[in-house]
This record gives sequence, C-alpha cells and structure tokens, in this order.
Amino acid sequence: MHGLGLAGLGVLSYSFTFPATAFALEGLHPYLIGVGRSAVAAVLAALVLLAVRARPPRRGQVPALAAVGGGVIFGFPVLSTLALDHGASSAHAAVVVGLLPAATAVVAVLRAGERPSLAFWLACGAGALCVTGFALVRGAGRFTPADLLLFGALVAGAVGYAEGGRLARDMAGWRVISWATVLSAPISVPVTAYLLVTTHLQWTVRTASGFGYVALFSAYLGFFAWYEGLARAGIARASQVQLAQPVLTVLWSGLLLGELIDASTLLTAVAVLVCVALTQRARVGPGRPSGRTVAPRDDLRNERPSVTSR
Repeated sequence: MHGLGLAGLGVLSYSFTFPATAFALEGLHPYLIGVGRSAVAAVLAALVLLAVRARPPRRGQVPALAAVGGGVIFGFPVLSTLALDHGASSAHAAVVVGLLPAATAVVAVLRAGERPSLAFWLACGAGALCVTGFALVRGAGRFTPADLLLFGALVAGAVGYAEGGRLARDMAGWRVISWATVLSAPISVPVTAYLLVTTHLQWTVRTASGFGYVALFSAYLGFFAWYEGLARAGIARASQVQLAQPVLTVLWSGLLLGELIDASTLLTAVAVLVCVALTQRARVGPGRPSGRTVAPRDDLRNERPSVTSR
C-alpha cells in the first residue's frame, strides 16, 4: 500500500479515539484510561515481539524510542483524556488533531531535516486555520484549563509522531510502536495496576468497549499503518492527511455521542480535503541522510531467519 494510504488508515483508526475515550470516561478514572491503554498495548507488543523473536533496538535508537513513549504513550493520551474529563467536547478536542499536522511538520523540519516548500506551508497553514475556525464556531475558542491540556497534548503528539516517523525509516512502523510501548511498560504497567486497585470503577458495555478500542487501536494497531505511512511518504507530507481527522471525529461523535452535525461540518470537510490535496502537490525536500542505507531495514535484518535463503 502507498505511504499516504497507510497514513490515511492510521488516521481513520485515530478518528474514533475521542468518542471511545468519552465512553471510557463514563466509568473509569482519566489516568487509568490514559496510562492503562498503553499498559495493555505493552502486553500485546511483547507477545508480538516474542513471536517473531525480534532483536532489541540498537543503543542509538533508544533515545528516539523514549521520545516516542513520552509523546504518544504518555503525553498525548493522558493530557487529551484529562482535557475531555475537564469538560472539553470531542469537537473542542478536534482543535488538537487539527493543528497536529502543522506541529508535526515543524518537528520534522527540526529533527528529520525535511524541507517543505512555501506552497506546502501555505496549504498546511490554511488547513490548520480551517479546522481551528471550525472548532471555534462550535465553541472551542475559550482558553480554559482544558485548552492548556490540549496544547500540551498537541506538543507531545507532534514530537512522538515525528520521532516515530523518523525511526520508521530504519525499522518497520509496527516495531517502532512495539518497542516504545515495551520500553515504557516499567512505568505504565505498575501505574495501571495501582489505579485499578485505588480508583472507583464502573464497568459497562460502553465503558469496556471504549477502553478496549483506545487500548487496541489508538495505542497500538493504528501506529502500524501510521508510522509506516510517515516513513514512506515523508513525515511532513503524510502528516497532513491528519487534517481530515477532526471532521471524521465530529461525524463519529454525531453518530455515537449524539452531537449535532450541521452544514458547517460539511463545508469544513470540503475545505480540509482541498487543503490536504494541495499539500500532496506541494514539494517536500528529503530529510538529512542518516549515514546508513535504508534497505534492508532493521525489520528485515533482525527478525527470525527464513527457512530458505538466497
């Protein structure tokens, strides 16, 4: 599958995150949701890595994996869940995912050495303005404690996305998120166990389904496609596919949470899709050479040898 298609598949899985989190918040503590989903993902990741007998990452890759963990395993999930718990609606939280492509592109320039053209930045800025204006029209323009939490989630997510996309040039996207979650397990698993014992839990079908979704897809499987898409299409360019995520999130919120879907949603959807199309036509320069060949990547060198060899 093409890099942009993989990135789109990741965005589709992420677009259900806020509605699913809202379900989970009906009966679970926000910290349990934010950290616990990563603990569940860590167990799954460990099983996958053991199944393929994957070798540990190289020492030089550990700092980047730690940045991924701080950004998308702890930072974004915890801060965005707390924002929803502080009264932010799914549409309000859409400000974050609306601005994430621009923030991710900035981090890509700083860390991965990508060189977007002026046309790219103009299209990116226009898309960010579209989704921000959409959120403001829906009442998401006040700076509340939830807004500060969302801003922190934005920064954390951008760092985690860019670092993960950069790592995915040398190892498969599924290995990036697998190792990041496993390396974070010494924190996520004990904290989750403590919260399970000390917090009041009200498990229902909606609560369990919401938590199960964010643990399985938002925290793990979605990154399989997302990081691989960032690596194949380029971090700055592929991240712009995420401009469609706020509109998708609002649509799912209308269907699952009963939020109103009006004409402004459809108009914003068209505007966002136009901006995404423009970013794909704009030139993005390649990143700095890493000093090693990209192929074969670590996922092709380090896994269990095949029965037949050439």
